[in-house]
Amino acid sequence: MRELLRTNDPVLLSYASHLLEEEGITPYVFDGHMSVLEGSIGALPRRLMVEEDDFAVAAAALGNASITLSGS
Repeated sequence: MRELLRTNDPVLLSYASHLLEEEGITPYVFDGHMSVLEGSIGALPRRLMVEEDDFAVAAAALGNASITLSGS
């Protein structure tokens, strides 16, 4: 698994997931439950992950939508 995106924005996370699904890539959201447990202050971001083999296509898809990737 590789991390594409780390965000506190649920709308961005949903949009990015949708873009990946349109490309036939299964997105995985990590830390979703931890983010909910900490309350509404948004201190713990969620991570959008993909399989290693899908990373290049996924990164290109999000880049084409002007979404800045983690570590970029």
